[in-house]
Amino acid sequence: MQKKLIKSAGPLVAEALYKPRTAPTGRGRGRKSNPTNEMQRIVNDKLSWQKLKWLLAANFIKGDIVGCLTFDDDHLPETRKQVTNKLGWFRRKAEAARRERGQELVMFWSIEHRHGDGRWHIHIVANATGGEDYAELHRLWGQGETEFAALRVDAKRNYETLARYMCKEAREKVGQRSWSYTRNVKKPETESFWVPDDTTLRVPKNTTVFKDVRAKGEYQYIEFAYDNALRRRRRSPRRRR
Repeated sequence: MQKKLIKSAGPLVAEALYKPRTAPTGRGRGRKSNPTNEMQRIVNDKLSWQKLKWLLAANFIKGDIVGCLTFDDDHLPETRKQVTNKLGWFRRKAEAARRERGQELVMFWSIEHRHGDGRWHIHIVANATGGEDYAELHRLWGQGETEFAALRVDAKRNYETLARYMCKEAREKVGQRSWSYTRNVKKPETESFWVPDDTTLRVPKNTTVFKDVRAKGEYQYIEFAYDNALRRRRRSPRRRR
């Protein structure tokens, strides 16, 4: 029997197929099944950008908002703490504006300043509403320039390239998070089950394939995104009375 693992996050799906190896886990304990080292390396999300990739996919679809917030000279902060406070102020205004329309803000961000001319700036990814999102976010920011574009999910630009970009700066100290997000985000889902030995992974139609790895007799791994993914409806936040 082979074990099949499926990880899904919005339009992004990964499927793995492998024959676990059995090995003793210590005296007095049972035996534990583990995939090959290579299979484990592919499936496990140990790096910051890998975790971010799947979270982005679970919450955003093609056409959502990718942006950068910068500071003009009059609003330029001196410390990361000041940047965090200014971002919190902006986020609360954006959440309030959407709440008035019965909509929700889902946002990820990373704060940077250690490349280029060294000025503080913030990379964000947010859900689109179908309205004048760019203009509204620019107005609510009000501390400098903004740059927005539609999220791409294709062979050149996708969840992985975006996650790598947002994680490109090394952390300034141990334990510092290189990115964060609002509390209402969805998480990836994973399931695993046993399948017959002659099972083969097949990529569905109307998808963009990112990875297709076949190690004969060892494992199979495919990763793809559905091309016409639609946003699953979120419950509108309750209005306070």
